[in-house]
Amino acid sequence: MDAENLPRTALITGASAGIGASFAHVFAANGFDLVLTARRADRLESLAREIAAKYGRRVHVVAADLADPGAPAAIFDEIADAGITVDALVNNAGYGLPGSFLDCTWAQHRDFLQVMVTAVADLTRRFLPGMIARRYGRIINVASLAGLVPATAGHTLYAASKSLVVVFSQSLALENLRHNVHVTALCPGFTYSEFHDVNGMRPEVSKLPRFMWMDADTVARQGYRAVMAGRIVYVPGRLNAFMAVFTRVMPQWLILGVVKRFAKRFRRA
Repeated sequence: MDAENLPRTALITGASAGIGASFAHVFAANGFDLVLTARRADRLESLAREIAAKYGRRVHVVAADLADPGAPAAIFDEIADAGITVDALVNNAGYGLPGSFLDCTWAQHRDFLQVMVTAVADLTRRFLPGMIARRYGRIINVASLAGLVPATAGHTLYAASKSLVVVFSQSLALENLRHNVHVTALCPGFTYSEFHDVNGMRPEVSKLPRFMWMDADTVARQGYRAVMAGRIVYVPGRLNAFMAVFTRVMPQWLILGVVKRFAKRFRRA
């Protein structure tokens, strides 16, 4: 078991599918009990039964929509009322809004920012004090390679929100090293999951070559190892890591030109 002084519990948002569900399996396999939250209660209950049967871990389910500003407080209160202590937090919930900035209403953008940015900070602020007091905590903020490379047309706030999550994670990690609280910004590239089906971009992204894709289980396993090792920013996959470095060292005018041309294949603007 990798977890110190078991038992410990991990809270995973957006746990009903994709990387979130994979993180549930990874943490359970490494000795953590779980709190799983997402909008789809039926999916969560099914996953909870699967994990309990496979790993023998306790799983508590909280159905909640993080687009609701009151959801983080409600999640925190329900967990506290159940007497559960959260030792690891995976801020994974997320989605995309395809098209240009003006293709969506402000209400859509507001809900998007609530899920992608505000809920991440809110949940972290609520659970971090307990981690500091117990001198053990692990926080994974699922960002994206998009937060490390020049932005493209379309999905206007997606890269911006992920960039904020990366920098937030860096500051948070440095603030809390002395408390044995590790914070990792996990920055995957293209990952096989329901993400692209939900935002209606499956036809576009399916045009990308297979070597550019990773599977959710691999991303979750690498993310788990990264936070346990104290990696502050981690990009899974050699190609993704190369792209992150390449775009930092090359002239921005050149990179922006390449991104502008390439992004037309998989983004709608």
